[in-house]
Amino acid sequence: MKKVPLAHLAHGRSGDKGDICNCAIFARKPDYYKIIYEQVTAKRVKEHFGDFCKGEVQRFDLPKLHGFNFLLNQALDGGGTASLRIDPLGKTYAAALLRLEVMVPESFSD
Repeated sequence: MKKVPLAHLAHGRSGDKGDICNCAIFARKPDYYKIIYEQVTAKRVKEHFGDFCKGEVQRFDLPKLHGFNFLLNQALDGGGTASLRIDPLGKTYAAALLRLEVMVPESFSD
């Protein structure tokens, strides 16, 4: 087995509403869905974002779309009207999530 960034298996989009970040990822190939299902849990996503996500992370499985939707609660420092962050808030979270490392077979090639 070897480690690769999740970006090798998926693509994603994210956005924000208030202090909640919505982060969706979709497997690049149907075969990758199982790997993502097993390894990209709500707990791992919460750990990956560390102090940026102070609330609960919820995962919603979208098997017919080979995807997952994560809600990161209390992840935007209060949201657009309250935050002092100068980035586009939730828009960059999918890119950050795609840096999460997952284990794939040694023979994996994207």
